[in-house]
Amino acid sequence: MTTTENTAGSVLDVEIGALQGGPADLSRYTGKAVLVVNVASKCGLTPQYAGLERLHERYAPLGFTVLGVPCNQFLGQEPGSSEEIAEFCSATYGVTFPMTEKIEVNGEGRHTLYDRLVGFADAEGHSGDIRWNFEKFLIGKDGRVVARFSPQTEPEAAEVVAAVEKALA
Repeated sequence: MTTTENTAGSVLDVEIGALQGGPADLSRYTGKAVLVVNVASKCGLTPQYAGLERLHERYAPLGFTVLGVPCNQFLGQEPGSSEEIAEFCSATYGVTFPMTEKIEVNGEGRHTLYDRLVGFADAEGHSGDIRWNFEKFLIGKDGRVVARFSPQTEPEAAEVVAAVEKALA
């Protein structure tokens, strides 16, 4: 994974709401590895929720979590309310990993969380705007981005698993 400029400050210092209300309190993940993924319920890549949940279950005992970040900026593929999103994820994919409030990941309304993420380049050298739903950022134990993966990269792909294991080492 290549880096351009890792924006100052820990990603885990950012304030963001939880899907079900109240603060998400990202600081509780300090010392853990976190895979931040912008998610959507009505996307061709939505089945990745299953792989994200398996990855979460497999590595959670070692200090890892997936953090789902709903976003409706890509063809309106996450139109639901917080309650609808939570119900869909739970009922359809058995999601147990934490989710934040629905935010914008690109443009003038881009949330601070994504301001801190998008400067990091993936293995192909892409940095900047989020390309589509299910783009993935791996945050290391120190709260800094250590890897970025394209939306098409499956959550259980060898390169994702290897990066997670390295981040947990």
